[in-house]
Amino acid sequence: MEEQHRRRPHYKGTHPHTYEEKYKELNPEKYPETIEKVIGKGSTPAGMHIPIAVNEILNVLCIKPGESGLDCTLGYGGHTRRLLGALGYPEGGSGHLTALDIDRENMTRTEEMLREEGYGENALTVMYLNFAELDRAAVEKGPFDFLLADLGVSSMQIDDPSRGFSYKREGPLDLRLDQSKGETAAERLAGMDRDEIEGMLTENADEPYAAEIAKAITASYRKKQKIETTTELAVLVEEAVADAVKGQEGLKKADIAELQKKSCTRTFQALRIDVNHEYESLYSLLEKIPNALAPGGRAAILTFHSGEDRMVKKMFKEQKKQGLYSEISADAVRPTEEECRRNPRARSAKLRWVVK
Repeated sequence: MEEQHRRRPHYKGTHPHTYEEKYKELNPEKYPETIEKVIGKGSTPAGMHIPIAVNEILNVLCIKPGESGLDCTLGYGGHTRRLLGALGYPEGGSGHLTALDIDRENMTRTEEMLREEGYGENALTVMYLNFAELDRAAVEKGPFDFLLADLGVSSMQIDDPSRGFSYKREGPLDLRLDQSKGETAAERLAGMDRDEIEGMLTENADEPYAAEIAKAITASYRKKQKIETTTELAVLVEEAVADAVKGQEGLKKADIAELQKKSCTRTFQALRIDVNHEYESLYSLLEKIPNALAPGGRAAILTFHSGEDRMVKKMFKEQKKQGLYSEISADAVRPTEEECRRNPRARSAKLRWVVK
């Protein structure tokens, strides 16, 4: 049956503003000129995820055709394509890559896209697994000669308001990476007391106004005012920060707005980490990497905030002392200034690596 033609979404004015209205960005393969313009302005198109530190990752992993690898975070396939390319695919390659993900919607779409691009079963296996369960993948497909874990949330997840990852867009306060199970962020917040919320904000995001934000959130629940959307939480955070800095000399409106923006970003980060048990998963990943690697195997971890980077740095050092690694990165590798200019989401990225 022939697919019925669908008209593009209508929007007011000359430029689309909502996620659904950005029909050109959501179809990057059809509108390459528009995509290049968006990227050239330092933004990420709504329908894309731009992989970060690709050259640095390939330089660290030193992939050779014929090797076996693990991409712990398939996402939209940006890094996956480049890892497969290092193996010589889609044409004339050798070796194999296994890719993991827990976002079923993203995983299905990405796998279909990669298959259409010519990456067959001989080149790529996609598994519905949290990277904390990489030992299960290693039993079936390992040991691995190289391994990558990109701990960032994909741009497509951030930009889609139905996922609730960004305070900038109205949507349900969800924040789950795997929407098929677990508590939403709204449900999680409703079950936490003031001390728990303050602790979460401090531990997961180093939030300087954690006490004030926790007080505002719990006060909202005492007034029987539920927090169910991204906007409702963002407004509470902004009000809490404004009250906390009221009366401070030298602070202009622009300064307060910047403080509010940073606190909103950190609050959503802290809540996402909590909802998805990200630190627990990362600890399991780091603990299991040595047994998943073949002798001489290389692993690279790309982090996006200080808590993750501290954990990776500390664990790698301890494991080297235990004799599990022959070499570890002395310092974090950072994306180039040029990459950060073209993709501002790369600015917080840090890459650390090990050799078994």
